[in-house]
Amino acid sequence: MKAKLTQKIEKAERRPRAIYLSTYIPRKCGIATYTKDLTNAINVLNPYHLAEIMAVNDDGYDYPWEVKFRINQNTPADYRAAAEYINRSSAEILCLEHEYGIFGGKDGAAVLDLMKLVKKPIVTTLHTILDNPTSGQKEILTQVCALSDAVVVMIESMVDRLVDIYGVAEEKIAIIPHGVPDIAYGPTEEFKKEIGYSGKFLISVNNLLARNKGFEYLIEAVAAVKKEIPSIRALIIGETHPTVKKYEGEKYRESLQALVKKLSAKDYISFINRYVDLDELVTYLRATDVYVTPYLNPQQAASGALSYAVGAGKACVSTPYIYAFEVLNGDRGVLVPFRDSTAIAKALIKIHQNDKLRASIETKAYQFGRTMIWPAVALQYLDLFKLVLKETASLPEKKVVTV
Repeated sequence: MKAKLTQKIEKAERRPRAIYLSTYIPRKCGIATYTKDLTNAINVLNPYHLAEIMAVNDDGYDYPWEVKFRINQNTPADYRAAAEYINRSSAEILCLEHEYGIFGGKDGAAVLDLMKLVKKPIVTTLHTILDNPTSGQKEILTQVCALSDAVVVMIESMVDRLVDIYGVAEEKIAIIPHGVPDIAYGPTEEFKKEIGYSGKFLISVNNLLARNKGFEYLIEAVAAVKKEIPSIRALIIGETHPTVKKYEGEKYRESLQALVKKLSAKDYISFINRYVDLDELVTYLRATDVYVTPYLNPQQAASGALSYAVGAGKACVSTPYIYAFEVLNGDRGVLVPFRDSTAIAKALIKIHQNDKLRASIETKAYQFGRTMIWPAVALQYLDLFKLVLKETASLPEKKVVTV
C-alpha cells in the first residue's frame, strides 16, 4: 500500500504528457531550434513524461531519439498516418507549431488534414500572423485556430490581430513569450578575447541569410562610421537559408561580400558562414556590444535572434517590425526606420558615445529578458496544457472530420 503522502505528492506533481508537431533539429530552421529549446526546458520540469516529437521533414535528416514520427512535408498520406499515431499514443495533448511554409499544400493546407483527424486536445503556437493575408492564408489560419483548443501568440498585439482579422475568440488565446537561454549579464571583454576581438566595439547579428533580413543596411552603416569609430567590428553570423540556397545558391551572400569590398570595409565586417550551436552563439552574444536586426518585413511577429539578444542584456538596434516594436518598447532598445542605413549609423554612434545610455538599455533589456527564460516559458506551457485538459475533460470526444 502506498503511503498517503506519496499519493498526494504524485497527484500534485502530475504533469501532462504532450506530443509536439514541428520542424526539428538538425533541420536548419528557426522553429526547429525553438521546439528543441522549448521541449528541453519542459523535460526538465516534466521528467516522467519526456517530450515526443513528430518532425515535419523536407529532406533526409539524422534525427535524435526523441523524434518518434516523420512527416514528409509534401506527402498527404503522412499527415493522416501522423494523426493515427497521435490518437494511438499515450500523449494527452498535441502541441503544434504553426508556420505556413513548413507544411505541404497551398498555404500549408495539409496540416488541416491532420488536425481534423486528431481526437486529442490541440494547443497551437502561431509563429506568423499576417495583417493582410490572402483569402487562402486567412482561411487556413482561421481553420487552424478553430481546430485548436488553445492558441498561443508571443506578443500582445497579436491578440487583437487574431480577434479582428481571423475572428478567433479572445478566450482561446494565450500570450507566452518566445523563450531565451538563461545567460549571465556582465562585461564583454573576456568573451571578445576568446573570439579574437579584444578591445573592439563589436556589432553582431545571427540569422540564416536571406534577402528579407536587410543585412546590406547594416553593412552600409558600419562602413559609414568606421572613421568615427575605428574600433568598430561587425559579425554577420549564419549560413545562407537552405531554401534560399536551393533556389539561388550563394548570390545574396556574394552580393553582401561585394558591397563590403566596394565600401572598403573588409577590415571591419566579417562573415561567420555556418550555423552556430547554442554554446557558440552565447559566446558571441556575451562578446557583443550592440546587436542589430535590420529586417525588412514589418509584419514579422517573432524573432528568436532578437529575443536571445534581449535575454542576454544587449543594446539592440532594430527596424520596427511588429515583434521588435513591442519587445524593445520602454527604452529597451533603439528603433530605426526600415531600409535606412544612416539611421542605423547614428544609433551606433549614439550608443558608442554614451555609456550611460547603453547601460540603461542593457539593464532594461536584461530585466525584461528574465521573464522570457526557458524555464519560465516551459512552466507557462505546462500550466496551459493542464488548463486545456481540465476544460476539455467534460466535453464529448472529438469527432473525426472526413478529409
